[in-house]
Amino acid sequence: MTHYPQPGSGDDHPQSYGGDPFAQQGFPSGGYPSGELAPYGDAPQTGGWQAASGAMMPSGQPLTSIGDITITQTEVITPAGRFPIKGSIWTVNDMTQTSESTPAYAIILAVLGFLFCLIGLLFLLIKERRVTGYVQVTVQGNGVFHSTMIPARGYQTAQQVMQQVNYARSLAA
Repeated sequence: MTHYPQPGSGDDHPQSYGGDPFAQQGFPSGGYPSGELAPYGDAPQTGGWQAASGAMMPSGQPLTSIGDITITQTEVITPAGRFPIKGSIWTVNDMTQTSESTPAYAIILAVLGFLFCLIGLLFLLIKERRVTGYVQVTVQGNGVFHSTMIPARGYQTAQQVMQQVNYARSLAA
């Protein structure tokens, strides 16, 4: 059977010494003179999310992406290449199709309902809308041209893509 040391035992365990750890590092009790906590050994902070300073996002920070097109504050990044967002030209083609049909369950309910009374025919009024197709987004600027196709997952897909493209156009102006 293996025996492990109990918490607080040993000279190197943090609970084994008394007093304020900041005072042992030469800081006043409670941290730095300004009252904030001291980092480990005054090492620079690593990892974690850091807020951007100022109101503008850094140029390398992605603001949005449309398909495989990424947009930052100052440039457009595509598989075809990078170019400044200022002066870029954006186009959108809505190639979605909406079809309407009576679902199979409504036909079955209508047949079963017809056997008992004529009200079952009302089930044939049930319609199912289906959106298929793509929304094509094209961007060009600084000698680079790129087009991407975004599959339509519903009627709102074209509206969402159009909002993103209008945002990119506002950055391009």
